[in-house]
Amino acid sequence: MGSSSSNETALPSPPTSLRAQNPEVYYSDDAIVTADDATIGELKRIAAGNPRLRSRLCTHPDPASGLHEMLIVHHREAYVRPHKHLGKPESFHVIEGSAQVVIFEDDGGIRDVLEMAPYGQGKRCYYRMPEKVFHSILITSEWLVFHETTAGPFDPSRTAFPDWAPDGSDTAAVQDYVTKTRALAAKRLAGK
Repeated sequence: MGSSSSNETALPSPPTSLRAQNPEVYYSDDAIVTADDATIGELKRIAAGNPRLRSRLCTHPDPASGLHEMLIVHHREAYVRPHKHLGKPESFHVIEGSAQVVIFEDDGGIRDVLEMAPYGQGKRCYYRMPEKVFHSILITSEWLVFHETTAGPFDPSRTAFPDWAPDGSDTAAVQDYVTKTRALAAKRLAGK
């Protein structure tokens, strides 16, 4: 038994092998990429300092990789513009926090709302989304941390955005859209 008089638990140091692709996207140069409490803490710190309030650790070697696996962190105020993927599915596994994943019809109507939280909280903890389905995330906790997997290589033209949702450049338009979408999502969930 140790003789420490402190009740604090020392967390591992944040990873030092992270390399920035841009202010939101990081890669690891480790042969075996791992993540722990310190890694998630560092991703939250990075996200808090970014204008879009998000960050990600790509665990695949580079954007050209055929399989993309990412640990993604979003703050509650992060706007996830509705989008769909062309020619690639995605999977989503919640590690921390809670959210509503909103699935849209092509015209912007809500098709479904998936309440998401980590395993053991009575909600969905995982989904696999096929290609060509518009979706977004409404974050319902301070932080949302999730593991996402999709096909590479990274090609921005493989993500399509609808004209019925704001692009994120107008804060007031985003707030109005998110408020309305939250209300419609709540109505949809109440009707289930």
